[in-house]
Amino acid sequence: MNIALIGYGKMGKAIEQVALQRGHQVILRIGRQNREEFSRENLVMADVAIEFTSPESAPDNVLHCLDAGVPVICGSTGWNDRLYLAKEKCAVSNGAFLQASNFSIGVNIFFEINKQLASLMNDWPEYEVSIEETHHTAKKDAPSGTAITLAEQVIDNLERKKHWQLDAPSGEEVLPIKALREDEVPGTHRVHYRSAIDDIEIAHTAHSREGFALGAVLAAEFIRHRKGIFTMSDVLAGNAR
Repeated sequence: MNIALIGYGKMGKAIEQVALQRGHQVILRIGRQNREEFSRENLVMADVAIEFTSPESAPDNVLHCLDAGVPVICGSTGWNDRLYLAKEKCAVSNGAFLQASNFSIGVNIFFEINKQLASLMNDWPEYEVSIEETHHTAKKDAPSGTAITLAEQVIDNLERKKHWQLDAPSGEEVLPIKALREDEVPGTHRVHYRSAIDDIEIAHTAHSREGFALGAVLAAEFIRHRKGIFTMSDVLAGNAR
């Protein structure tokens, strides 16, 4: 499989390493220094594009890939308010698009546990819930896309919570999220239920970027010959191994 990497920072280089290990080729690497090479002519040589840049660049990058008829995987977070543009373009162009707040297989299993736990806690209102995430200092968005996904899952499954808020005190309907930034932390997420009697906590801690990179390559393998809009749940169901 020929892959175009849109974003060639630490994450892009980690994806490249995993892709090569799995027998793929990276034929295009787009970074800040060579944006002029991000052309339709170069893109169409790729079977799949994998985009990891910034919330400011991601929407246009994804649309450009879809315009070129190239299936695109996007791991950039912080642009949920414009995600509909990519989905509309994908539908109109009969393309393929997959965006995820986190590509790690472990995190996506963690998501399923989070939903189940939130549902179980519906009968126990004495437990107050909060979310905490810690990332490296270079991360541009806060809270992380993964933390937002966790919060949305809790809200969907725990009737007493209606909306999340960053750095908010606990409230009857508010789910607070705390975002911490520390050097060289790939990503840690905790969902904490606290009562006067005891605490329940689930957590996921990434040790490196390799898990995110592997998930992105698995997603690229999954989407290559498909049309439509997909999630990591589709990838796990289709070819997690």
